[in-house]
Order: sequence, then C-alpha cells, then structure tokens
Amino acid sequence: MAAPLYLECNLCGNQQPYVPFVPAICQKCESQWVEAHYDYEAFKREILRGIPNRPNNLWRFQDVLPLNDPSALNLYPAGGTPLWHSNRFAPDLGHSAVYFKDERYGPTSSFKDRQAAVAVAAMNENGIREAVIASTGNAAVAYAAACARAGIKLWVFMTSLVPQEKLREAALFGAEVIRVSGNYDQTKQIASQFAQRKNLLLDRGASSVPARESMKTIAYEIVEQLGWRAPDWYIQAVSGGLGPLGVYQGFKEMFNMGLINKVPKLAIIQAEGCAPMVHAFKAGKDTATPIIPDTRIIILSTGDPGKAYTYLWNLTQQYGGVMESVTDLEAYEAMKALAKSEGMAVEPATAVAFAGFQNCQNKASLAKMSWWRSIAPVTPSRSKSMFSATNGQWMFT
Repeated sequence: MAAPLYLECNLCGNQQPYVPFVPAICQKCESQWVEAHYDYEAFKREILRGIPNRPNNLWRFQDVLPLNDPSALNLYPAGGTPLWHSNRFAPDLGHSAVYFKDERYGPTSSFKDRQAAVAVAAMNENGIREAVIASTGNAAVAYAAACARAGIKLWVFMTSLVPQEKLREAALFGAEVIRVSGNYDQTKQIASQFAQRKNLLLDRGASSVPARESMKTIAYEIVEQLGWRAPDWYIQAVSGGLGPLGVYQGFKEMFNMGLINKVPKLAIIQAEGCAPMVHAFKAGKDTATPIIPDTRIIILSTGDPGKAYTYLWNLTQQYGGVMESVTDLEAYEAMKALAKSEGMAVEPATAVAFAGFQNCQNKASLAKMSWWRSIAPVTPSRSKSMFSATNGQWMFT
C-alpha cells in the first residue's frame, strides 16, 4: 500500500489526511504548499535491496506515489527513460560531464506521460470516469492516450494557437477537444467553469497531488542512473512550473532518506516572450506578476504561474539556483545546434532549456563546478512542422 500517510504544510507544519482529488490546501493556514509523506523507511529498505521485481518505468517507485495498491492495477507504462551523455553539445561549451534525460521514449514522447500515467491511474482507482483538462498541447495528448487505455472520457481545452498536430492527436485518442479563442490562462478559466457546470473532475496540474508526485520519478531515475549520486544542477524549461516542483520533491525525499548527499541547484528557463518567473526572480520578488504571452513557443505560454513561482523561488533560495530567459530565435538556433551535435531532434520548448544553458554559460550565471552532470528529457518530432516535436526537459548536474 502506497497511499500517503498524511499531507504536511511546508509553511506551518500542519499535518492532515490525504483525500484524493481534493485540492491540497493546508486546513490551518490555507497554504497550497502541502506535500505528501509516505513510509520512507520501508521504501529505503526496498532501495537498499536493489528494488527487486519492479518494472523498468515510473512504477518502479510506486511506494512513493499516491495510489493505494499500484501493483493491482493495469497501469500505463510511462517513465524508465534513458540518460544520455552529451558527446559534443556540452563539451563544445566547456563541460565534459553533461547528461540528457531523454523523454522521447514515453507513450506520447513527452515527460507529460508521467503526469498522465499517475493522474489517470488515481482517477481509475477512485472510480472517476470523466474528466477535464486545459493544456498547451503535450499534457492534452498524454492524458488523452492514458484515458483511452483506462476507458475514461476526457474533455480537452486548448487555445487555438496550439499547433494543429496536437489538437488532431488528442482527438485521435478519443478526447473531446474544445478550441478556445484566447490565451492559455483564459483557456484554463473556461475549462474550470465547464468542469464546475458539469460537475466533473478538473485536473489542476501543480496543485494536484497525483500530477505533482508523478514528476519526482524523474529525480529518482536520474539519481539511480548516476549510481545513486545527485547532480550539481537541474535545468528545465518551464511554463507553469509543475515539472521542477515535482522533481524537487523527489530530490528532497532522497536527501532526507540519506540516499544522496545534496539537493541540486535549480535553473529555470523561460521563453523571453513569456517569462513572468524570470522577471520576478531578477527583481528579487517571491511573487510573479501575470503577463500576456508573446512567444511562438505556445507550449511555454503560461502568463500567470501563480503560487508555483513562489514555491520555485523558495527552492532557489534554499538550494541555490537561477532563472533566465531566451528568445524564440535562440531556442530555434539551439534546436539546430543540438541536432547537429547530438543527433537529437527536439521541439522548441525543449530547445529553450538548451539555449538557456548556453546563455547561462555566457553570462556565468551557473557557478563553475569541478565536474558537471546534466540530464534533459528530449522528445522527437512527429511531423515536418518545427512546432510539432514533443516536449522535453533538461537536468544539468
């Protein structure tokens, strides 16, 4: 049994029961920075035994995922992606030990497959047969595929700016796709109103425990693939911030269990035309002011990161880190550089992280280390359009 023993507020320390699909808000101080806690001693014993008889995917770490009995479910096989050493891209920038976490090997070639796998498994376990999601593209496709496998009806709300390939792919998996003539933040509001009106579950991304917890499997895989060592840095391109919030929960859990000797520094990279987190970070603020996105990289077009930025800010203050932005052109140039140096075809949202790494190096924003490791999830292009490659993310250690 792996259901959380309790939820704990990071601000006031209040502990409360975990209730599936109820917004994770502290009952004492109303903070949204509430974390799930599991039987870590039992899980550590499994790790020290080598985690025997487990699949080579995210369900390998089912002991710290919010499901009652993952082994009893016919689960969606996301995760278990390879870690590649950079042979030319990073060495050309002066670093010889950089690694990419290649998320192209998921069911829909996106790191969002992890989120969909855990969230949809939790829906299935709790008898939910219909749900709603708002997405900039990749999450919609991942959820549509996972819901198809589980027999759950999915309503997908996407802005009309999302590439047509994403809309068609979500519809191919049987989702009801609704195009919204507005930006992503407006699309989220309309999806929320629709879910309330029809009394359906709305997937809430970063504030959803199953969605957030799914991402920490990336951290567990990275550390295991590095021989149970933590990286120095974790770098990711972000839109709303769900990815690194979840990933850092994994790093913190392993640190608290004594499995690693440090928590990596965090580098957040955004598209310059939609960089409210970067603006707030450079101004020394712990809250971000919403903006109207102005970027062609629609997957990274969350203009209002809300509380997610505050939590990421806290992580950078606690463990160290930076936030930088890159232009769309810099991202496209990084796409070409990565393809020519590593033979990897990635979409612009992924390339934003690579371009951010280049810029951080040029600006000396990342502290020089005696050794580096980097990990970045990469996903392949599924059409000739440069906007149709799948999303990835980068971890540099």
